[in-house]
Amino acid sequence: MPHAVEQFDNYPDSAFIRPQTAKILLGISIATFWRLAKSGQIKTHKLTERTTAIQVKDLRAFMAAKSEV
Repeated sequence: MPHAVEQFDNYPDSAFIRPQTAKILLGISIATFWRLAKSGQIKTHKLTERTTAIQVKDLRAFMAAKSEV
């Protein structure tokens, strides 16, 4: 299991994680992750031209909203 997944609960809200880590935490495929990002359900940030990440606070908010459903 990736280190970022194991340490997710310890990350500050301001930290960023990559889509591959987010998909593991959400239990979804990478294609589903990108569909959610494209539809605006998951907010992503372009860190560089070829690097996209998700802020931990945004992923936690998404996870909390999904757990209420």
